[in-house]
Amino acid sequence: MRSTTSADARSGAPRTLRRATALLLGAVLTASGVGLAAVPAQAATATLVVNASQTLRPVTHVATGSLYGLADANTPSDALVQAIKPNTFVQMPHDGKQQGTGDILAVAAKAQRANAKLVLRMSDYYAGWPYQFSWDTWLPAVRKMVNDSLASPYYSSIVAYAPWNESDNTWLASNGTFEDFWTRTVREIKKIDPNKPIQGPSFSDNISTMRTFMQNAKNTNTVPDILAWHELIRSGKLITDLQTVNGILADLGISQRPIDIEEYAAPSEVGLPGPLVGYIAKFERYGITRAELAFWNQSGTLGDLLTSRGGSPNAAYWLYTWYAQMSGNMVVTTPERLDRHRRGGLPHRRQEDAERDRRRRLG
Repeated sequence: MRSTTSADARSGAPRTLRRATALLLGAVLTASGVGLAAVPAQAATATLVVNASQTLRPVTHVATGSLYGLADANTPSDALVQAIKPNTFVQMPHDGKQQGTGDILAVAAKAQRANAKLVLRMSDYYAGWPYQFSWDTWLPAVRKMVNDSLASPYYSSIVAYAPWNESDNTWLASNGTFEDFWTRTVREIKKIDPNKPIQGPSFSDNISTMRTFMQNAKNTNTVPDILAWHELIRSGKLITDLQTVNGILADLGISQRPIDIEEYAAPSEVGLPGPLVGYIAKFERYGITRAELAFWNQSGTLGDLLTSRGGSPNAAYWLYTWYAQMSGNMVVTTPERLDRHRRGGLPHRRQEDAERDRRRRLG
């Protein structure tokens, strides 16, 4: 998580919204089994092949989560939150110091009313960037965070502990190795709560040390139950990162496990339907378990889907309400030409049986 303000998020929205609307509307109708009426061919057209006989997977709404999407017990309103059917919120510990809002226990009831789950980002106990970490305070704080969670009536809503955030940006060599931190912290958590999943390493979009981390985790029996990192550059980077991580797991003999992309979207992409629909489609297409929008402008805005904390919906918010309305099974689609950085979220396959395919023209 990095804080910035992007002028790009307020430029070109109408054209981008029209393009995203056409793409997502087609996906919504395909998922619910409603046919699209043919439209007249125009000068610039593309063929979208929809194979209604080949199911991708049930719609999961995996991408509707957000980092610090909830500010407090009242903000955003329940109506705004529930309309996007949020999957998961990543929030800071009770009495955490990283943000002025977002205490996990303060927002837990609101999340539960929306049928959303919670991930506890433990490192946000500390203020500062890099975090004002100290070994003298860390393990006692871990014990308190876990015990607070266990004592909460919302314990069942917490789906994972995330011990740290973006060690590639926030972990100081003076603290020792991050691998040693991970080992000690996981063991401390498991002493108190052996059953709750732990996710990590929660790297930023730089996963270059993933092999070192996973080798140590295997050697110390502290492999995360859920793999987590961030995608903050572009949606097209996801597939190469997945290939890298899967290759590491295979090399080390570690089984596949769920993946949480704890923060996604670049500063210039938040609030814009066009870039965000690519992330949504790829997370669904590649079987990601959970994904949470980053916030680059203000916390408590459902991942910059609102104009401000307590503010109004922006264009991207409506994209996510349409996504929330999808139900049933997604079917495989193939665009005529795949430009992965702009429209690459559609599932890709080779056309093999023309009689079972439905062709639709998108202008």
